[in-house]
Amino acid sequence: MRPLPGRDDVRRRILTAAADLLREDGAAGVTTRAVAERAGAQAPTIYRLFGDKEGLLDAVAERALADFGAAKSAELSRDAGSTDPVEDLRRSWYQTVRFGLEHPDLFVIMSDPRRGRDSPALVAGARALEERIRRVAAAGSLRVSESEAVTMIHAAGTGAVIALLEQDADARDPRIAESLLNAVLAHILTDPVAKEPEPTEAPARVAAVTLRASTPGLAALSPGERALLAEWLDRVIDTP
Repeated sequence: MRPLPGRDDVRRRILTAAADLLREDGAAGVTTRAVAERAGAQAPTIYRLFGDKEGLLDAVAERALADFGAAKSAELSRDAGSTDPVEDLRRSWYQTVRFGLEHPDLFVIMSDPRRGRDSPALVAGARALEERIRRVAAAGSLRVSESEAVTMIHAAGTGAVIALLEQDADARDPRIAESLLNAVLAHILTDPVAKEPEPTEAPARVAAVTLRASTPGLAALSPGERALLAEWLDRVIDTP
């Protein structure tokens, strides 16, 4: 006779089943019935271990973030001897944004301040960001307080993920994230210019943006001509 599974094994199977359903069908697909069937457990067991569906989703998100945080902490240790803490910060920020885009339902769950306040994984992630900012400050590259820099970097990452998730997956513009990060770095760093995009096309783009805003009022052009001009200007503006 096979031994009965222990509490930890049952919990693990339930979390794995819920994580799979969350990835496949979103939060709406994580029902206690579906989780119980996939995990080979009883619905009352889920309530006993996690309280309710919200508690289960919190536990799923916490485990995923803990795994991601462990990888980030390991990377932080590897970067201990780095001579470019700003580039390390930039790379780590983009990794976090990618994680949010690859796990949208988890991101929505854990970006709720009421959920994240007591999350050990989020606390660990915040400490890793604080350490990265401290290294930037120690290199003489920070011109605001460390706490302000941490808050702005975190806000930029959250805002970038939200803005990109609102777009269709095949139409997401990565320049949104880049622009947000560059704006923050320009505010917090002593010398952010080297990390800004090359300005070779900036004047043309600025001119295109300015003219595009006035296109609807160009009475000298016919409606068709205005539409065609707007299309051309949009193409200039949207070209990297």
